[in-house]
Amino acid sequence: MHEGNQSGVSDFTLLGLSESPEDQQVLFWMFLPMYLVTVVGNVLIILAIGTDSRLHTPMYFFLANLSFTDLFFVTNTVPNTLVNLQSQNKAISYAGCLAQLYFLVSLVTLDNLILATMAYDRYVAICRPLHYVTTMSPELCILLLSFCWVLSVLYGLFLTLLMTRVTFCGSRKIHYIFCEMYVLLRIACSNTEVIHTVQIITGCFIFFTPLGIMIMSYVRIVSTILRIPSATGKYKAFSTCASHLAVVTLFYGTLCMVYLKPLHTYSMKDSVATVMYAVVTPMMNPFIYSLRNKDMHGALGRLFLGKAFQRLT
Repeated sequence: MHEGNQSGVSDFTLLGLSESPEDQQVLFWMFLPMYLVTVVGNVLIILAIGTDSRLHTPMYFFLANLSFTDLFFVTNTVPNTLVNLQSQNKAISYAGCLAQLYFLVSLVTLDNLILATMAYDRYVAICRPLHYVTTMSPELCILLLSFCWVLSVLYGLFLTLLMTRVTFCGSRKIHYIFCEMYVLLRIACSNTEVIHTVQIITGCFIFFTPLGIMIMSYVRIVSTILRIPSATGKYKAFSTCASHLAVVTLFYGTLCMVYLKPLHTYSMKDSVATVMYAVVTPMMNPFIYSLRNKDMHGALGRLFLGKAFQRLT
C-alpha cells in the first residue's frame, strides 16, 4: 500500500479562498466583524425571547432555536477560519475535518427543518387561528423540535460515515475555508460516484420535503390572506410571516446555487456561494426577524433598559 493513501494518515491543509497574504488580511477583517455581529445578534435574540414572557409562544420558541442553531453553525467554522487566516500552519486533522463536516451537515439540516416547522406554525396561526392554541401546544412544539434534532443528528452521522469510506492520496490541500463535502469529494482519489449519488438522493429528500411543506403552507396562507376583506388585515397577516419568507428565500437561494449541480462543475464561484449560506445568512437572520418586529423591539428594550424602558413606553 503506497504512502499517504489512507484517510487517517495525514492532515488536510485549509488554504482558504486565497493564498495571497494581502487577500488573507482582507478576508480576516471581513469575517471577524461578520462573526461578531452574528454572535451578538443571535445571542440577543435568544436572551430577549428567554427573558420576556410575552415572547413565550411557539413562533418565538422556534425562532430562539433557529438563532441557537445559527450561533452553533458559525462557531463550528468561522473561528478556525480566522485562526488559519492569521497563521502559517493551516493544517486540520482528519478527525477534526470529519467533525467539522458532521456539524456542518447536521446544523444546515436542522436549520432547514426548523424553517419548515416555523412555516407550519404560521399556517396554523393564519389559516386556523381559533385552533392555534390547542394545535400548537407546548407538547407538540417540543415533539416537533425533538424530531428536527434527531433527524439532523442522524443525517449528519450518516453522511460523515459515508465520507470515512473515501480514500485520499497525494495532495490534501483544500482551497476552501472549512471542510465541506463537495470539496473533500473533489480531492479524493477513490471513486466517489456512488457516495455523491447517495448524497444527492438523500439530500433531495431531506431538503425538498421541508421545502414542499413550506410551499404548501404558504399557498394556503396566501389563499387565506387574499380572502381577508380589509387591506389592514391583509398587511397584518402577511407581516407575521414576511420575515420567515425572507429567511427561507435567502437560505434556499444560496444552498441551491452550491448543491444543485454536478460535482465536476464545483468552482471558486460556488465557494463564495457557500460562504453566503455559511456566514452571511446566519448574520442576516437576527436583522430580518427583528427589523420590523415590534414585539422583538420591545423585548430587546426591556432586556437592555429594564424598568426604564417600561416607563418610556
